Amino acid sequence: MDLLTHLRAQARANRLANRRLLGVVRSLSKAQFHAPRTGFFPSLAATLNHILEVDQYYIGALHGEADLGAHWDRYVAADSADELAARQDESDLRLIAWCEAADAAALDRIVEMPRSNRIDRDIAARVLAHLHMHQTHHRGQVHAMLSGTAAAPPQLDEFLLASDAIFRGDDLAAVGWSEASLLG
Repeated sequence: MDLLTHLRAQARANRLANRRLLGVVRSLSKAQFHAPRTGFFPSLAATLNHILEVDQYYIGALHGEADLGAHWDRYVAADSADELAARQDESDLRLIAWCEAADAAALDRIVEMPRSNRIDRDIAARVLAHLHMHQTHHRGQVHAMLSGTAAAPPQLDEFLLASDAIFRGDDLAAVGWSEASLLG
């Protein structure tokens, strides 16, 4: 498998993991969504908003969005799990669209990421790898936070191995994908 096929599959798996995780989070009350929890960020709401905010920043960088440096000031946190889930799905679809439109040359293209006092530059492939790792890292924290609620944390690693197909049929059906469209 080539890198582009792998990154496309990761982007799709990311969407499925987010949908599965946020489906459980949406079953909680608004108070539980905002309740103080032990983690790097102090609540499910704060952690999930962080994932979305960072996703939007890096995806914006991949798309060459203008005025990306002001992203952090413009971001408005979602107040409910339903709102967050809808916004995360939009972001996930935007990431998938970038990956689907990319070719091998796009993965080597330099991506500019404005910071408060500098502009970071790296190739798109590494930006994507970082983005996927960041998402996985913080979804794990949300998963652990859910252990302190009545909602059972969902399985989140059944989206890349062909042998796990029996566990993701409902997830694929919910978004209208097949095994081939998931794995490439």
